[in-house]
Amino acid sequence: MLDVRRLRLLVELSQRGTLTAVAEALSYSPSSVSQQLSQLEKEVGVPLLVQVGRRVQLTPQAQVLVGHAQAVLERLEEAEADVARSLTTVGGTVRIAVFQSAAHAVVPQALTLLAAEHPSLRVEITEREPELALFDVAARDFDLVVAEQYPGYTRPLHPELDRVPLARDAIRLALPPLGAGGRLGAHTGGRGGAQRRLETTSVDHALAAASARPWVLEPEGTASREWAEQLCRQAGFEPDVRFETADLMAHIRLIRSGNAVGLLPDLVWAGEAPSVQLLPLPGEPEREVFSSTRQAAARRPAVVAARDALARAAARSGRPDALS
Repeated sequence: MLDVRRLRLLVELSQRGTLTAVAEALSYSPSSVSQQLSQLEKEVGVPLLVQVGRRVQLTPQAQVLVGHAQAVLERLEEAEADVARSLTTVGGTVRIAVFQSAAHAVVPQALTLLAAEHPSLRVEITEREPELALFDVAARDFDLVVAEQYPGYTRPLHPELDRVPLARDAIRLALPPLGAGGRLGAHTGGRGGAQRRLETTSVDHALAAASARPWVLEPEGTASREWAEQLCRQAGFEPDVRFETADLMAHIRLIRSGNAVGLLPDLVWAGEAPSVQLLPLPGEPEREVFSSTRQAAARRPAVVAARDALARAAARSGRPDALS
């Protein structure tokens, strides 16, 4: 009988690539991981790893074993979910990875709902870039991820993960308030859902007019940065990016103070009145906010409860042009 814990180490190695990465993820020492995999080789009776430079590589036989090991781990996770579903209360721990604006706008309300409805459930939240978080949930570091996808940008697909839409989030051109150097017209939110519109030229011209200003964008390599740069290039200019930060609260402060312009999703306001001017963008683009978990964990009561709370919190977050 093969040891399930050792099989998991082999699966982890196939996903993470190095013994050191596996050791860090599972809080083992690299030597311990190596010893356990050597023991697995003895159990199987064939070589599973070969040394290639400073790294190890899985043999064809190891790849075959990984496929079976993944099926075993998924079946065990399904068994855990079925046992949990037989209980009358939702408990245990659910680990959720979220990106920043979701952590700001959706998570607090979701935590309040879960605390009231499932007091035995422990919820752990970690802010994580979606690209990394999707890998981490596939690797069982998290139970659930809240991620984002920008128009025309497809994230790597993980066949072992499902995908459930959570919200559609409009993205707008953000300009300083008029008193802080904002000269372009804009429409901003109004109480009771009313919309105030200032006199302005066309949406395309407004974006082009912002080309002469300093910009704040997220760091290079992120989906939002790549999408923003493409949007600007389609409008005929290269943005003068003087400020780079993944912190959207910093974006708001830089724009509000008159030091930059940028692109902000509605979710960042968490249902509150915007403190900057907002203009619609050509085509009125939206990013998709969604949650993902492993297929085997999707029926787990803690995951179901967390998803339900996140969906209700997202629905209550509101839009800056339709505030109650």
